[in-house]
Amino acid sequence: MKILDKKALTFLEQYLNNASPTGYESKGQKIWMDYLKPYVDEFITDVYGTAVGVINPEAEYKVVIEGHSDEISWYVNYITDKGLIYVIRNGGSDHQIAPSKWVNIHTKKGIVQGVFGWPAIHTRKNGKEESPKLDNIFIDIGAKDKKEVEKMGVHVGCVITYPDTFKILNKDKFLCRAIDNRAGGFMIAQVARLLSENKVKLPFGLYITNSVQEEVGLRGAEMITQTIQPNVALVTDVCHDTSTPMINQKEEGDTQIGKGPVISYAPAIQNLLRERILETAEAKKIPFQRHASSRYTGTDTDAFAYSNGGVASALISLPLRYMHTTVEMVHRDDVENVIRLIYETLLNIKEGETFSYFD
Repeated sequence: MKILDKKALTFLEQYLNNASPTGYESKGQKIWMDYLKPYVDEFITDVYGTAVGVINPEAEYKVVIEGHSDEISWYVNYITDKGLIYVIRNGGSDHQIAPSKWVNIHTKKGIVQGVFGWPAIHTRKNGKEESPKLDNIFIDIGAKDKKEVEKMGVHVGCVITYPDTFKILNKDKFLCRAIDNRAGGFMIAQVARLLSENKVKLPFGLYITNSVQEEVGLRGAEMITQTIQPNVALVTDVCHDTSTPMINQKEEGDTQIGKGPVISYAPAIQNLLRERILETAEAKKIPFQRHASSRYTGTDTDAFAYSNGGVASALISLPLRYMHTTVEMVHRDDVENVIRLIYETLLNIKEGETFSYFD
């Protein structure tokens, strides 16, 4: 089956290029819902912006496939008398990559562009150079003073994103900011599309869930799981490609782009559900990798697993290079294989399964 057709890639580019920082995901959610609409029976939304496309909403047995829609960003925190702007994080934004990056400041008057400034190399003393830190990076929007900044519509609390857009590198590498984790929303939407195109009749309700606020503590998933009250949750997020320089594989494990979806081991991962995923991958000859996550996965899997008295949950990750930068990179084959694995696993789940150790 053809997965990444022209229409799908057009949607991916549009969806990634849209700014959806944590707490401000609504515009991206509307793009996602517009794409998903032909493939679902109805939508559920909540007050903070999580969106769920539902297939077979009347079914009592409920299966979730989930990604998260938000991206890391900054907030305006302080404006100096000279019109320079200091920031705080909204999610896990990386201060070390900030200097010389363009930014978009979102205001009621529209986008105000600026740059993270940095002292010229000529003015820094050898051996005494300061590295970028949260308390010394600043944004310059070309204003002469604080009054002009405020006249442009910029105030404390304005959210700031990077404008970097979607690129394809060497034919099969997808690059953009916010692949973590709008790739997840893209992939679960493709699963819904394939189910529709292949006229699959699932014996359960399927809840295609695009959660908000994952980057600040899994908050959207915490809320929506109480609304859905699912029996099973298949979560997809990104994980690290650990083959690039300066990553300790003894600590981070060995996972690489181009080698397939990553199946996680952690207390929140329900073992029988994970084994079903592994059996499916082997039966369908889908390449996969394994990763041990210790106490928690750090993804929305944790929120689903420990909700509603316990939900059988598992995590299928997309390996990614340069997480939380503006050049996040994934392999086209991995994107296709995560979609395939979620799709085939759904076909391998029976209505009413408890995934209980005691049956």
